[in-house]
Formats: sequence, structure tokens, C-alpha cells
Amino acid sequence: MLNKLGTVWKLLPPWLRLRIVRATQSKFTVSAAAIITNERQQVLLLNHTFRPFSGWGLPGGFITIREQPEAAIRREIREETGIELDELAMFRIQTIGRHVEILFTATANGDPEVKSPREIIELGWFEVDRLPAGLSKSQAKVIREVVGASQNGER
Repeated sequence: MLNKLGTVWKLLPPWLRLRIVRATQSKFTVSAAAIITNERQQVLLLNHTFRPFSGWGLPGGFITIREQPEAAIRREIREETGIELDELAMFRIQTIGRHVEILFTATANGDPEVKSPREIIELGWFEVDRLPAGLSKSQAKVIREVVGASQNGER
């Protein structure tokens, strides 16, 4: 029986096989976020309108179709804050339920300002030991991990 199904499967045109595979697999979202530091080892955080729990968090956003993660994080940061990123490096990829998050580290090139007021309420540079109330524990942990390593010369 399985052998016959395999034969039938191979007879289907590739576009149809692809459509069947995509229709039967679980869907997920993918985003890119960045731990961006300045010369004083402060971290850039955004108070975002659309965050489901607390507004404060790492800057970033969803990756669009055919967009590469590095291009996505550069685009998101430029759109939201107007700055460019230097020393951009992938830090970690993690899954959260049906969501894949690609985390980067970077340094800021320029002074950030709110460029998208319908999405961003405010932004700020924060010391690692003075992160804003409501920042998720997981984001606070990764910030401490990255900035602590950077302060010890491990970046």
C-alpha cells in the first residue's frame, strides 16, 4: 500500500506536491530581533504598541516573504528608529510555540528616534541593571547574557 502511494506521489507534478506538503504542515511565524548596544554598553529597547503583554522589548519584527533575516533586522531597525547597525552578528535562533525568533547582536550607528509613532510609543537606552519594568524575563536574561559577555570582552 505504501509503495503504491509513493508511486502516485511521484506521478504528481512538483507544484502540486509542494502545495500538498505546505497545506498539511503546521504554520509558523518568523521574526528577527536585536540586542543593540551603544558605546556605554546600554541596550536599546522600544515601547511597542503591538506587544501582547508588555510594551517594552527588543527592537525587531517579522520577516517578510523572500527576505533574509539580516536584511529584515536592518530594515526593521531603520524603519522604527532611523539607525543603521554595525557589527551585526547572529546570536541565537529559538522557537517559542509556533514562532521562530532569530536573535542578533549589533552596535548602533547613529542616534535613534521614533520613526513609526503608530507602532512605537517611545524608545530608550537602558543600563543592564536598570531595565524597564514589564520587560519579559526571557528578554532581560538574554540582554544580561549578551552585555555581560561584551563587558568581559567575549563579544
